[in-house]
Amino acid sequence: MRNPARALMFQGTGSDVGKSLLVAGLCRALTRRGLKVLPFKPQNMSNNAAVATEGGEIGRAQALQARACGVEPSVHMNPVLLKPQSETGAQVVLRGQVLGSARAREFQGWKPRLREKIIESFDILRARADIVLVEGAGSAAEINLRAGDIANMGFARNTNTPVVLIGDIDRGGVIAQIVGTRAVLDSADAAMIEGFIVNKFRGDPALFESGMQATVERSGWPSLGLVPHFPPACRLPAEDAVALERPQAETGGERLVVVPHLPHISNFDDFDPLRLEPGVRVLFAARGAPLPEGADLIVLPGSKATLADLAALRAEGWDIDIAAHARRGGKVLGLCGGYQMLGRKISDPEGVEGPPGSAPGLGLLDVETVLAGDKTLRRCVGLSVAGEAPFHGYEIHVGRTSGPDTRRPLLHFDDGRPEGAVAPGGNVQGCYVHGLFNDDRQRRVWLDWIGAPSSALDYEREVEGTLDALADHLERHVAIDALLKIAR
Repeated sequence: MRNPARALMFQGTGSDVGKSLLVAGLCRALTRRGLKVLPFKPQNMSNNAAVATEGGEIGRAQALQARACGVEPSVHMNPVLLKPQSETGAQVVLRGQVLGSARAREFQGWKPRLREKIIESFDILRARADIVLVEGAGSAAEINLRAGDIANMGFARNTNTPVVLIGDIDRGGVIAQIVGTRAVLDSADAAMIEGFIVNKFRGDPALFESGMQATVERSGWPSLGLVPHFPPACRLPAEDAVALERPQAETGGERLVVVPHLPHISNFDDFDPLRLEPGVRVLFAARGAPLPEGADLIVLPGSKATLADLAALRAEGWDIDIAAHARRGGKVLGLCGGYQMLGRKISDPEGVEGPPGSAPGLGLLDVETVLAGDKTLRRCVGLSVAGEAPFHGYEIHVGRTSGPDTRRPLLHFDDGRPEGAVAPGGNVQGCYVHGLFNDDRQRRVWLDWIGAPSSALDYEREVEGTLDALADHLERHVAIDALLKIAR
């Protein structure tokens, strides 16, 4: 029987400091060294999810990390996933399946029973690996949440997993981030931290030598790396919608794809392949302004709270912009929740995604959706009806959509089942499949649809090449041998 694997945990001084990316890069680097590596995140909060081999959903970041390890994603890699549905509440997913919904204060009472499942999943992975790389959540310094913690120091202490702290110099004040974390942690928690990494550095490293030394002296922790900013990171799927708040680089493409940035947007990595196409500009339209005219395609994205996001879309006046675009013959695509919004009506009689209720949709597809029944979680492959281009993707949704326009399906699954709907004129289409643009041949069909030039982009090879480049980057700038010695 294999001895339990070593483990090492990476916690951050805050959210969005680069934990997910660093773990992915280290997963690839250690895998290339011949180790059996598996990723683990006790608790994640994200509406960007992926479907694991067991048919459940996990955070997108852990699916990417699994890919970096050369293995299929498992629900045990992210046993607790929180999918925000409001400012104070979230759907709780345990080992890939919906457990229920809870408000933030209520969730604190759930933690003791979740802890047992988390540690059990961790032990399952340790039995399969040489080393498990664990990612924390948010900030290690959130001492207001320390009681009952299952995501950071609580997990580290319960499993005796050593910790490396990651600070983000790009946002400023990294010395205070790290030294301040040391100041607020109790001594037993602080003793779990074996060193720190400063991430996202820009400029001349020599200018920060004194800063690194001051951080070492004031925190009492050794430095394990100063990691320069890694621009190709934009080519990898982001963990959550924080990434959409950053300024968007213009790609210079002639064809404009507009995606309304809805409050509860989900699975926005659907658009990553399009963003890499040189002939396309993808704009996530910010709230507070009309949708830009002249779009070649408007795509309504997935949503974790479809009725709430539909109301937000109307509050912005975007329903008027979309209707005018469609009247002019403009092209519209709805994905998952966005597909549901394009119909005549959405009903949530049981309050699956929020308070029970219903609302008229945008009326651009002659379909209706009822949010009821079991959640659909599956990987899928098939062909598009027009052009018979192959696709591979996945479904994560609640609800059943029916109506006359489904008699003109957009896709056919490999078992022959139809999927999606197309309006009579063909300019409005929708389906439940995520990852539609990942397949190069399928994506070229959509590029042709909007008159964008095809390119030689091999998206899957692009992701693999970026992971390799990230591993090379970390081999140069992180004391990986020291990390292996720290792991226990």
